[in-house]
Amino acid sequence: MSAVLSPTGLRPPAKPRQETKMLHYALVFFVVAIIAAVLGFGGLAASAAGIAKVLFVVFLVMALVSFLVSVLRR
Repeated sequence: MSAVLSPTGLRPPAKPRQETKMLHYALVFFVVAIIAAVLGFGGLAASAAGIAKVLFVVFLVMALVSFLVSVLRR
């Protein structure tokens, strides 16, 4: 674990936000869907693509809410 130099000294690296984790999982399921489709597993590809779509929509909603909250706090 590496520390980051800041004006007040060393601080631990920032934890990934929930929105980025959600986008990561959406991309993982999308890649699984593409690989499954190429290999001929149509049902698995459709399921993985559906999960990726849901996770991407959840990511968009959470990112929008986070943006609005940060704008309203100023």
